[in-house]
Amino acid sequence: MTASIGNWGGGYVTDVPYLPGYYRHQSPVHLNIACLLGGFCGLDLAGTPLSYLELGCGRGFGALALAVCNPCWRVNGIDFNPGPHRCRSSVRGRHREYPVYRGRFCHSDGRPERLRDPRSRRCHSTWSVEPGGRPCPPRDRPPACRQGPPGWRVQVSYNALPAWLGALGTQRLLREAGELLSVRSDRQVEAGLEVVHALAEAKAQHVAGLPFVDSLQQHVRHSQTAYLAHEYMTEAWRPCFHADVAAAMSEAKLDWVASDNLLENFSSLMLGEEARKVLARFDDPVIRELVKDLCLPRGLRQDVFVRGARRISPAERDDALGKVMLGLLCSEPQLAWEFEVPSGHAALERRFFGPIAASLDHGPRFVGDLLALPDLPRRDNPGELVGMLVGSEQALPMLAAPSDPDPRVIRFNRLAAKRFVHQENLNTGMALATSGTGAPLPCPMLDLFVAARLEEEQTADPASWTAMLGAGRPEDEQERLGEFVGRLIVERAPIWRRLGGLSTGF
Repeated sequence: MTASIGNWGGGYVTDVPYLPGYYRHQSPVHLNIACLLGGFCGLDLAGTPLSYLELGCGRGFGALALAVCNPCWRVNGIDFNPGPHRCRSSVRGRHREYPVYRGRFCHSDGRPERLRDPRSRRCHSTWSVEPGGRPCPPRDRPPACRQGPPGWRVQVSYNALPAWLGALGTQRLLREAGELLSVRSDRQVEAGLEVVHALAEAKAQHVAGLPFVDSLQQHVRHSQTAYLAHEYMTEAWRPCFHADVAAAMSEAKLDWVASDNLLENFSSLMLGEEARKVLARFDDPVIRELVKDLCLPRGLRQDVFVRGARRISPAERDDALGKVMLGLLCSEPQLAWEFEVPSGHAALERRFFGPIAASLDHGPRFVGDLLALPDLPRRDNPGELVGMLVGSEQALPMLAAPSDPDPRVIRFNRLAAKRFVHQENLNTGMALATSGTGAPLPCPMLDLFVAARLEEEQTADPASWTAMLGAGRPEDEQERLGEFVGRLIVERAPIWRRLGGLSTGF
């Protein structure tokens, strides 16, 4: 907030609301797989109910969705900004017989004395920090981490070096020029962008052709100036080397175990042959990650740290992965058999993944059952099966088979759609709460709206829904939106039903 209004923000943006969103990497079900792929013990998801802490929860949607999907978990959300609490309250539910979620949300500066909760010591917790390190960078976090018990899993997202080296000057210009030219944070972004674009047009050596500038333009085209304000107008924007974050975490007895971006745990997908030869010279995981970061455009790291990490044997890892349940996020004909990775091109082996995709098209299955399907050419690598399907975001890990949405889930999805859906944010990453699976179903905001309307009205009315979403838009835009909504109903609704996000009774 500016000095003319108040300065309690301490360099953090407080005058424009943060965008709602769901980030699948923060789900404990996903975190469990990352630990296993790294060769370490995963979470006990079938034992004592988890205690989940999201430090820097923003509008709280992700924590809310996890709480609704897991009514036995203890979910806590903490954010520096008290304003979004009104948003979280609007999806709590006012009827005692159908409480929407079980959890606590509060605002705090993240100091360790604010985080003490003896009850969380009975079970695992997760902790996430948004890119940019709000309200302070990751290297200032270990005191808060000391509140966690042995076995605590910590997920940390942060802007990483050296990928951001080329953009340091441009971000500095964006923030300082914007602060001089305007008052409100979103308008500061707009003013700063005008200066950045002018320098790009002038062929400034450290601005022109920078991918960072192209990324800024993409966000502006999608009306996400509020995101840019929170991401780049904060004084705490300081990218970090992985080695420095790992050293800070080690002070709290937290060891790095894996990347939460699952494909990054497969060196053959990330690096070419010559780079892998260099990587093979080192056993130290921190140096190996530095080598990877020098080879990859990895601007955002999603790291997993564990207090008291316990290595497991390949047999133990394979046994644990066999107990993971997967649900296909697309229909079998829409499965992407080939996709780009940093090392070049990745392809799913059709003889192996074909029968697996066909089975998943009928409903979620345990990995062990998938590997027992007849006619598979091999059955010895559950890590490849899980890593490739989940890492390419074509399958969703879950705790158990889905069931028809219960009243709590239906109410949450309806209230979330009502509260958050706007014309300008239909592509924002959100999720549908589900029943039985323990895992929210990632989807764009438009999917959340259509699914909630289908559940409420029990019939499809794409023309009416398009009129609601496209009011005031040009006729050709409304026509395209109507066609897209129609395709969603035909192509996506069956998947929502299959994965527990939509009732099967209509």
